Amino acid sequence: MIEWRFIDSGPCTASYNMALDEAIAIWVQKASSPPTLRLYGWDRTSVSLGAFQKIGDVNQRFCKDNDIPVVRRPTGGRGILHGDELTYSFSAGNNGPFSGGLLDSYSRLSNALKSALEALDINVTMKDTRESGRTLNRSALCFGSVSYGEISLSSRKLVGSAQKRWKDGFLQQGSLPYAVDEESTRKAFNLPRAAAVMDRMIGLREVLPHLDPERLKEAILVSFEKAFGISFLCQGPSPEEDRLARELAAQKYRYPQWGPGQDRHPEG
Repeated sequence: MIEWRFIDSGPCTASYNMALDEAIAIWVQKASSPPTLRLYGWDRTSVSLGAFQKIGDVNQRFCKDNDIPVVRRPTGGRGILHGDELTYSFSAGNNGPFSGGLLDSYSRLSNALKSALEALDINVTMKDTRESGRTLNRSALCFGSVSYGEISLSSRKLVGSAQKRWKDGFLQQGSLPYAVDEESTRKAFNLPRAAAVMDRMIGLREVLPHLDPERLKEAILVSFEKAFGISFLCQGPSPEEDRLARELAAQKYRYPQWGPGQDRHPEG
């Protein structure tokens, strides 16, 4: 049976989380590492911005005053306030089950996540249509609207995901909140007090108050194995991946100002 890799990193800093996801994706593209599912958390409440998002979308003063790191993701999409949640990343080559392109790979991964949630008796839905530019919600907040392939519960977004593609592979990152900090979310993204954050997003503990995170992780692993006909090996990052991640964290991900075409901080 084909073996993929599973990494459970636990909570890490914002910069290292993003750097390790990119480092793993780089080594997977080289075929030096197998397709990899990584599950992790954050060592403190943090904000991540999409790769193409304006830094002005986040309230930097509020984040600084409240010790909330701001990091830019390698993937696209919009801003997320990370806290009490499970975050995932998946890296693979553009071959095998993922030879069909962006939308096909996005759909396959979302279906696996959907099956995992359904195994926990959570009746979720996955959006199977695309929105035009005119109808998309223009909020700075990722969970402000549901895009193609994303998962919702009772018309409220439960899983937000985004993907970055290269010639030889791709990286998909996603956030599955256990609980939503409505007030901090509103302040971090300069949303008006009248903004109905909780009308658009939901945390898992709202429907499963006694959710066991380890049970959720196990459900995700089993679902991926069934969906793709593989088995997971539980391992950590390779020394090469960890070394590259630490370099990327120091040179790039500590600085949310970096943007498309910039591999380092503008001053670095």
